[in-house]
Amino acid sequence: MSKRFVLTVALVLAGGVFAPVFAQGTGTESVNVEIAKWSIITAGFALGIAAGLAALGQGKAVSAAAEAISRNPGAAGDVRGALILGLVLIESLVIYVLLISFLLFFFKPFGG
Repeated sequence: MSKRFVLTVALVLAGGVFAPVFAQGTGTESVNVEIAKWSIITAGFALGIAAGLAALGQGKAVSAAAEAISRNPGAAGDVRGALILGLVLIESLVIYVLLISFLLFFFKPFGG
């Protein structure tokens, strides 16, 4: 591991640990604020996981398509069409997660 990676991880963890210290309320926070906070955290994790896994899937799809085209250049058109369709479907799943995250950000799904 490089020093840059270790420093980046340390700074992200420090930011996550010390950020709530500066966000202390006056003690009159209601349950709705707690629900909103957890909705935003859940949406953030969902977006991160969806984007990361979609990036891995897209990388694997492009790699397989490039290998298929290099093995059989005559089928490049068919492979390219299937690749684009697959990439669109993978990206649409991330867009659905983004839509759900926006719903969690701007509406109160669990509160009144």
